[in-house]
Amino acid sequence: MIRARLQPSLCRTPMAYRPFTAVALPRSNKRQDRVLAVRRTIFFILVAVSIFIAGSKFTTIMGAQGFTPLTWVIIGTYLFLFGWISFNFWTVIFGFWVALRGKDDALPLPEQPKPIDPKTRIALIMPVYNEEMARIYSSLRATYESLKETGQLDRFDIFILSDSVENAYVLMEETAWSELCRDVDGFGRVFYRRRKLRIHKKSGNVSDFCRRWGSQYKYMIIFDADSLMEGELLVKMANMMESRDDIGILQTAPAAMNQTSLVSRLQQFASHVYGPLFFSGLRFWQLDESAFWGHNAIIRMEPFMKYCALPKLPGGPPFGGEILSHDFVEAALMRRAGWGVWLAYELEGSYEELPPNLLEELERDRRWCQGNIQHLRLMFMKGFTFGHRLLFLNGNLFYFSSFMWFLLLALMTAHAIANFFHTTVYFSAERTLFPHWPVQYRELSIHLLVVTALFLFIPKILSVILIAVSPKKVQRFGGVMRLSLSVLLETIFSTILAPLRMIFHMWYVVLNLVGQKLVWKSQSRRSHKTSFAEAFKAYWPGMMGALVWGIIAFAVNKTLFWWVSVIVIPLLFAVPISMFCSYPSLGLFFRKRGLFLTPVETAPSKVLRNFQQFFSGNIK
Repeated sequence: MIRARLQPSLCRTPMAYRPFTAVALPRSNKRQDRVLAVRRTIFFILVAVSIFIAGSKFTTIMGAQGFTPLTWVIIGTYLFLFGWISFNFWTVIFGFWVALRGKDDALPLPEQPKPIDPKTRIALIMPVYNEEMARIYSSLRATYESLKETGQLDRFDIFILSDSVENAYVLMEETAWSELCRDVDGFGRVFYRRRKLRIHKKSGNVSDFCRRWGSQYKYMIIFDADSLMEGELLVKMANMMESRDDIGILQTAPAAMNQTSLVSRLQQFASHVYGPLFFSGLRFWQLDESAFWGHNAIIRMEPFMKYCALPKLPGGPPFGGEILSHDFVEAALMRRAGWGVWLAYELEGSYEELPPNLLEELERDRRWCQGNIQHLRLMFMKGFTFGHRLLFLNGNLFYFSSFMWFLLLALMTAHAIANFFHTTVYFSAERTLFPHWPVQYRELSIHLLVVTALFLFIPKILSVILIAVSPKKVQRFGGVMRLSLSVLLETIFSTILAPLRMIFHMWYVVLNLVGQKLVWKSQSRRSHKTSFAEAFKAYWPGMMGALVWGIIAFAVNKTLFWWVSVIVIPLLFAVPISMFCSYPSLGLFFRKRGLFLTPVETAPSKVLRNFQQFFSGNIK
């Protein structure tokens, strides 16, 4: 191996953290500010009205027997949860409205990629940490050859940035780098570096690259170890950055690919069906205050190096120490400095993979939960925009909603127990002509249940409608009937899996709030069946708790038992459910019957086909 070709010549540039103080914005787009203000006003008025109407009905129902402190806590918890549902509902509604219009003029997209200025240099970086190199090689080779077909390869350099600590992985990385350079004639264009000290994890790895070579490049495209992107898309992203000098970060919406197990295929299907409307709605009220997810995005190097270095927060967990979920913070810093952060959800050709089973998914969620809770400290830091403060909050609501869901059910159980031991007094001490009959609002309760169901399921229905009206698009999902049946089955499976996710998310919130430190490990990406021992170790506390919960609910109130059964029953059978959903054979079973199909399977692009060919030929 020729060591001189591992890395390019150094060109060191400082990348220092700037204190969390306000930064004067270098530009002002008055028209865009007005559009954003109008959109957000309409959006949040609709969310607030929805919460008010549902909350008033629920308060009437809960107050039928009088108000107690427990009653008010239940009402407050319900308002929180319905607010979360309403927020997502109206996001999808506005996404559907944008889709009906056919376009969103806020971010014009180039129809065809244009030649990039010869002076523009772009770095494509892939940070890795103890990863499977067959996958890395296959992804980079497919991307490299796709980029070569555009005729713009000379504008790009590719960097594999290793943080691996085990010698076996280091040897595989250097071997894979050498083979990749040999196979694509990439010496001098594809580089490899391994840090000796893994400081600040991925964000530190990226910062190290920026300090060493960042000044040589105008833009930086970040890959994760499971990323894949088409060359034409990379050129389009560079075109957009060239045409809009106010864009600091352009984030694509990666499409899930290459999934085999049942649970990962369910996630893959859901992301393809429901994702476009949700992302469209997000950009409707975010505009240039969107999120950055840390991968499959292009970044303007100069403001990133100048303004987006991360500090170490004073104090310990959960709110202090090293910033863990760095991407949201980097987006907020970029926007605070005056450059926009955009979500270009319409751009096709951006892909990623998902965790192969439920336990791996939950392990990833634990890392994200810890990072997101830390963001609560940053919400009120000086200079951040309202949109990014809201993103910090929204990232936490994803986990706190599970905590509040569990709390609501527990409180409702406690309320039922209190009523069970409460003796109804029909005649008070005061003389009255008629007795005090207990009041129940059954019809109002049914109406509220129907409204809640509509808020949950209308987004799914609208997503199916939007696909079904396009003959070309619906065929990529197996046709209208298979698409509809897949959505129905996905809804059933998601309902079954929701309690399993809920109990873990609730527990993660508790662990993080008490400051339990978490060691971040590399994610397993290869398909792996969950064993009985693994599933039992993970779920037995939830199973025991569900058993006790179900017995108490059945003893005090049969109606309450049937309400909580949708939580209790899946938890009781969590072990076989988790094992069942991890089997690739079951994912293949549904695929052969045309269910949970996605465009990445029925009409894969050339870069996808190449990736799968290279990967299948390199699995050891």
